[in-house]
Amino acid sequence: MIVAELFFGRGIPGRTALSEAEWRDFAAEIVTPNFPDGFTAFDGDGQWRNPATGAIASEPTKILLVAAPRTPDLDRRLSAVAEGYKTRFHQQSVGIITRESCAAF
Repeated sequence: MIVAELFFGRGIPGRTALSEAEWRDFAAEIVTPNFPDGFTAFDGDGQWRNPATGAIASEPTKILLVAAPRTPDLDRRLSAVAEGYKTRFHQQSVGIITRESCAAF
């Protein structure tokens, strides 16, 4: 199995932070179709440095944890979730960490 952690900053330029309702809609429309077997999402406090300006920002963060078999389309599905979030919520990046793991459900 591959365990992937994705980090979604909830600070949205020019408006209030991403709401729980907006996250639920995103999860239903983008995350679930890409990972229908399941995932876990939880809240965190993130810090990030803008590579263009060097400015450090702190913001609430949504963390998505996915354990999935290594399949030929796994990278595409992870990218679809990250790119979908960046496009929908005008984000510069979504952090992704992946690692090999033994898992059973």
